[in-house]
Amino acid sequence: MSETLCAIVLAAGLGSRYRKIAGEHRNKLLAQCIGRDGIERSVLEQVLVNVRPVAAKTVLLTRSDYCSVAELGLRHGCEVVLLDSPGMGDSIAAAVSAEPAHCGWLIALGDMPFIHATTLEQVAGSVADDAISVPVHGGRYGHPVTFGRLFGPALMTLAGEKGAKRLFQNARIHEVQVDDPGVLWDVDVPAALTFPSR
Repeated sequence: MSETLCAIVLAAGLGSRYRKIAGEHRNKLLAQCIGRDGIERSVLEQVLVNVRPVAAKTVLLTRSDYCSVAELGLRHGCEVVLLDSPGMGDSIAAAVSAEPAHCGWLIALGDMPFIHATTLEQVAGSVADDAISVPVHGGRYGHPVTFGRLFGPALMTLAGEKGAKRLFQNARIHEVQVDDPGVLWDVDVPAALTFPSR
């Protein structure tokens, strides 16, 4: 069993709300935006750049027809796992099954490009075998979430559209208080590509 942390970036969603406004051929993960560091990249690339320093391994979970998304992951040194299901439970199970031997898994969403690097460091650094670490902003739980190694078997049995929320019910939760609204900001519609300056 490794003592390393594995980052999992979920990028297999259909993005239906985004496509309804931007056009059916538009993948929000490839849309350009200005990151918190002031650099313009695609939504997914912002996420990959931010998570890479906090984990020894990064797994990008995406669909077989998202060729450009998979290529982007490979360029950033990710292990790419293909799964033709938009279900978050299916995605998490497939990704953890691909990389089961870690001290924990930081699960990030591919459409949340505005999380501060320091927030990722805090959440990743708080990993514990028997705990779930979650960033909290303004009293609300956000992303990414870190699961310690004891949650591996349960993560690998997740299925369907629901993610890992049910695992919170009987778990020790480590709330990481952050001054970072990016943990609550996902790009569901084109207007969300612009993050408000503070």
